[in-house]
Amino acid sequence: MRKSNLIYHLVNAVIFVVLEVAALNMLRNNGTLQGMWISKGTQRVMSSLWGGSQRISDYFSLKEKNDALAQENFELRLRLEQMKSSMPAEIRDMEFSGNISGNYRFIPAEISKISNNTQHNYMIIGKGYEDGVTQGSGVITGKGAVGIVDAVSRHHAYARSFKNHEMNISARLGMEGAVGPLTWDGMSSDGAILKEIPHHVEFEKGDTVYTSGYSSIFPPDIPLGEVGEAKIVNGATYEINVRLFEDFGALRYVTVVENMGKEEMKELEDRL
Repeated sequence: MRKSNLIYHLVNAVIFVVLEVAALNMLRNNGTLQGMWISKGTQRVMSSLWGGSQRISDYFSLKEKNDALAQENFELRLRLEQMKSSMPAEIRDMEFSGNISGNYRFIPAEISKISNNTQHNYMIIGKGYEDGVTQGSGVITGKGAVGIVDAVSRHHAYARSFKNHEMNISARLGMEGAVGPLTWDGMSSDGAILKEIPHHVEFEKGDTVYTSGYSSIFPPDIPLGEVGEAKIVNGATYEINVRLFEDFGALRYVTVVENMGKEEMKELEDRL
């Protein structure tokens, strides 16, 4: 097409668009009914565009979510294989089924609602007593212990988040190190403080902090975070900053864990 013809067609197209816009504007200003139709049509178009862009955004975020799930599955499988390698052959070759492992029952769940912006954060989990969830159960992920169930209804459970000043977790430095209470630092989304660690204990930045297993709520050896800066308090114990592995702002899927022997342990303690 010659250059002059191309310019001619472009000019005509621009004039057509301008006239159409002017005509629609006149219809909207000169008639209430026509204005309503045009407004509704505009809203439908904008809604379709927003919905389409949201679907596109969700589609491209799937890769990031799938990568995170794949990494979590890999870490769980690695830990499982390490456990298997340390078992006697006759136990290793046995077949296990169901959601019970050792003295714990595990129930997968999805978070229905979560609070992350107060000093007393919580989460609502989409599983209740009909699904086997009980009060006092722990809430965990592949990256940490994230809460404790305080109340249960038929299909939901209310759990106190780890990001709550009223909660602490019994934690261990490394797999064989000293044990102390781990609490949220009250400020950051991934910060915690490990307290009451004797000053003679040796550790390094980057060491992993695990659940101790001394609690009747959480199983042992769940990785929680890594060691950061530390300071000595009252000349006797360390307070150690811990960077949590779990991102509470992105929590969606969790596992409710119940220690099936906790009632027996409580009965024994009550006797003394």
